[in-house]
Amino acid sequence: MEAWLRKKKVYNASRLADTAIEAARGQLVRVAGQDVAASTVGRLAHQVLSLNVELRELDSAIEERFRRHRHAEVIESMPCFGPLLGAELLAATGGDVSAFGSADRLAGISGLAPAPRDSGRVSGNLRRPRRYDRRLLRVFYLSAQLSIRHNDQSQLFYNRKRVEGKHHTQAVLALARRRLNVLWAMLRDGCPYRMPDFERDGAVAFHG
Repeated sequence: MEAWLRKKKVYNASRLADTAIEAARGQLVRVAGQDVAASTVGRLAHQVLSLNVELRELDSAIEERFRRHRHAEVIESMPCFGPLLGAELLAATGGDVSAFGSADRLAGISGLAPAPRDSGRVSGNLRRPRRYDRRLLRVFYLSAQLSIRHNDQSQLFYNRKRVEGKHHTQAVLALARRRLNVLWAMLRDGCPYRMPDFERDGAVAFHG
């Protein structure tokens, strides 16, 4: 069982195998219908494992297709922008972000540019626009979240926003907007990633 679990790349296979065998040996009571249930569970487990194989093959196919795109090298040079998120970006933008005209317009369509929501005597009230492309927001938000854990500059920028009083989501959105600006410039100039000064450059944040 341990060998089978390791082949399936299950975490902590040795301990899991020991626990399963110990539980099986401790089962002394037979329940009506347990053989049928065991057979059903076995078939379902086989289907799940087959689905995992199909998903891995699909991921490989998406990655291979992404790397054939002319912008793939530039996009993937951005920290925490792997081939799957890169493929999502290309699919959501039609493969060419320049079609949006500017980084600000792309940010607005992505839900990363705050829109004024003033009323009466209250001004300066900014909120995410009601209509935006959730696919693009997901791409930039997930990439920003990953970069906080794996990129020192992103972590510094995020921490600064938290010190300024932004909650987690606001800080991640501000970072996502900053990274969108950087990626836009990279694709515009056809240049791979270079370390920007996140501490010097500002970025807007949402209040909700």
